[in-house]
Amino acid sequence: MKRTFVFFLAAVAAVVVFAGLVYVVLMATHLSDSAAITVQGPTTRRLWATTASVLALLSVVSGGLAMVRSAGRFGAAARLGVIVALAAGLIAVINGALVLAVANGGLGSGNGVVGGAVALVLGLVGMIIGGLALHRTKPLKS
Repeated sequence: MKRTFVFFLAAVAAVVVFAGLVYVVLMATHLSDSAAITVQGPTTRRLWATTASVLALLSVVSGGLAMVRSAGRFGAAARLGVIVALAAGLIAVINGALVLAVANGGLGSGNGVVGGAVALVLGLVGMIIGGLALHRTKPLKS
């Protein structure tokens, strides 16, 4: 019972920290204000930001799996997971930053600013986890 409660609290804390970081990114780029006219439905910039966010999530998952595998005997699989985590994280960070750079409106403007901020934060987290997994993996014998 205690272990489940601790995991639940850790998950809630992680969500709160993640939301805070996304808000900090939106504040730093001056895109945290709501748009005067709200655009409904998918736009090309929202789809771009969503794709970058999914790629960042892939980076986090791949890095997490590489961390788990690096402790075991799956050296080659862990190395591949590290490479995927670092590459996908870098691409997501670049695309998230580009989405935020070309946005000309805030929340609800159809520019995908929330997705861009999520991609930026999750991409950085994925790269950090991938770097930690790279540090833990043993070098392959040639």
